[in-house]
Amino acid sequence: MKNLERQARKFLPLTEATYLILASLTEPRHGYGIMQDVEAVSAGRVRIGPGTLYGALTNLLNQKLIARRGETGDGDSRRKIYALTALGEKVLVLEGERLASLSRLAADVAKRLGGAQ
Repeated sequence: MKNLERQARKFLPLTEATYLILASLTEPRHGYGIMQDVEAVSAGRVRIGPGTLYGALTNLLNQKLIARRGETGDGDSRRKIYALTALGEKVLVLEGERLASLSRLAADVAKRLGGAQ
């Protein structure tokens, strides 16, 4: 397990879009489903277009953070399904821990500077 964690740490920090894509894949999804989920969980703040998404998916596949898990549909409406690998899960968890730590620090700084009551 230490080796997996060591491998995972090499990918940190993640971009916001990459984090959201990986977070979306806590359930296997096809590309359009990922785009919809990212927009929903970010309350519309982050929208990923098809070109950006499929470029990111190709990179994540090459990095072995995600894998294809089959297809859905038939004929022209076939959609590839993507899911996290064990390495992708570890990267997502470690990045979440890193972001949570930063969030706690940000709240403390804001409190000290009078920004949050």
